[in-house]
Amino acid sequence: MKKPSKRKTAEKRGFLAMLARDVRGNTLALMAAAMIPLIGMIGGGIDLSRMYLVKTRLQHACDAGALAGRKAMGGGTWSYANNYADTTAKQFFDDNMPGNAYGATNVTRSFSENAGKVTGTASATVPMTLMRVFGLTTEDLSVNCDAQMSLPNTDVMFVLDVTGSMNCVAGDPTCSNNGNVPAPGSKIDGLKTAVKCFYEIVAKEDTDAVCPTGTPSGGLSSDIQVRFGFMPYATNVNVGKLLPTKYFADSWDYQSRKQVGTNWTDWIYTGWNYGSCNTPKNDSDHKYKGVDGGWYCQNYRQDKMPQWQYKQQSVDVSLLKNGSSWNNSFQWPINDDGSNRTITWDGCIENGQDDLNIDLVPSTSQEMWGMALPQLIYARQVTSSWNQLDDKTDVTTTNYYNNVPYSCPTQAKKLQEWPDATAFDSYVDSLKAEGNTYHDVGLLWGGRFESPKGIFASENAVTKTGGTIQRNMIFMTDGDTNAQYNDYAAQGMNWFDNRPAGKNSPPSNTDLNNEVNSNFAQICTNVKNDNITLWVISFGGGTNTATENRLKACASSGKYYTAANSAALLQTFKQIADQISQLRLTK
Repeated sequence: MKKPSKRKTAEKRGFLAMLARDVRGNTLALMAAAMIPLIGMIGGGIDLSRMYLVKTRLQHACDAGALAGRKAMGGGTWSYANNYADTTAKQFFDDNMPGNAYGATNVTRSFSENAGKVTGTASATVPMTLMRVFGLTTEDLSVNCDAQMSLPNTDVMFVLDVTGSMNCVAGDPTCSNNGNVPAPGSKIDGLKTAVKCFYEIVAKEDTDAVCPTGTPSGGLSSDIQVRFGFMPYATNVNVGKLLPTKYFADSWDYQSRKQVGTNWTDWIYTGWNYGSCNTPKNDSDHKYKGVDGGWYCQNYRQDKMPQWQYKQQSVDVSLLKNGSSWNNSFQWPINDDGSNRTITWDGCIENGQDDLNIDLVPSTSQEMWGMALPQLIYARQVTSSWNQLDDKTDVTTTNYYNNVPYSCPTQAKKLQEWPDATAFDSYVDSLKAEGNTYHDVGLLWGGRFESPKGIFASENAVTKTGGTIQRNMIFMTDGDTNAQYNDYAAQGMNWFDNRPAGKNSPPSNTDLNNEVNSNFAQICTNVKNDNITLWVISFGGGTNTATENRLKACASSGKYYTAANSAALLQTFKQIADQISQLRLTK
């Protein structure tokens, strides 16, 4: 075989080298090779962006639905009012996630509740665009969300009118106090139900009341403090035995009496008998005589009785103190025969004159309080009519009236946590309605029991762990001020002790009502100045225009309500409970 010439071999090698060096036409091949990863990069970016937008929108819609559903549920149950909460949750979801948003399909949402916590799930399918080149046609997305009721550290002090008119049915003009026995459907019964349902909403515990919000569950989170206190009021408040003994005087003046000697009474007619008179034998304590009327005898008797000095008397009330605790009674010599009487104390108090400072911590004898002791009180000169009241302090053997108008409500409750609904029920059921209406004493002592600076500052200033507290007071009344001159109230025996400023004469009922109303207005200001939100409710339509205006001025801004009947009161308490409660989105 003939070998190629050297010349031809060289030409062949030169062509191949030239071809290797020639890049003309390579662009198309390179572009074709790069197209696939380029499509992946661009398509992935577009589709991932759409997926991100859909998932973000889905999450926002789920959160909105859970929050709206929990808010609609309030203090009730998830199934309350024909599944209103579930319907609301889904509606809010749909409003925030319209159909086919960013091309999403198969959008689903569901919500449920457990122990007061609403949980939601949502999903959607996102169709791919350029990623289809890689065989990825759709991507399924899902999100979770939940919302739960969360309170700040909260105090709620109930200052409740439990006067005699609360035994009546709202709107009954013929009823005044119903003999201190609640009528069927009475206002006091409506109040008890409303307070229990309020507790169910805020505390998430089930009471024995039938509440329109259904049966709550779950209780409260252990990381917050929620406390309730009670200040029932009428003519007085029952707070004494909840206070330290050091805040009470050792000696207190009462409109009472003191034995200053003995003397014979006037002759007392004891009856007659047929026949001649045989005067009975006298003894050291009794004298007898008979007056012969011929065929009959009139009989008379004289008794040796204590002579009493009736006036304001100093009494050693330190006998009720037992170190840092209290005795329930002590002995004092005021029985009709001069012997000791057992004087019992139910816990109601006497204020100092013009005592309006809710932050007062008594440090002097003038600032200290006294015990209300009606068994010591005598209506001077009264034997048969209140018109006989007189300031006379003469010495006499006459026993004056010793059963002055007085009422002491159920003992107040300091602010405390109530994890046991049964205990809460029992206390609310113990409320009784009797006595006249002194709004000032109820508001004053309600403020004292909630003040962060007063007698309970160590308990009220911050939580046990040092947290701040949101303070609320709910003041509810069913009527106008009704102070009577013959009441034994928190200022003492009104006719003798409660002389209006600038007057030395006994007060009229109008004087007393004006005093209570003036005090009330000042205490309202003092309560709000302590950063306590003051909710005020006028219940039953029993107040006049002046009272309504006074109550409205007392309330914090936007916190005044009227409730014509028990059903309206129940809704009013629910509105307040829902406002005090706050929602927090937990995911």
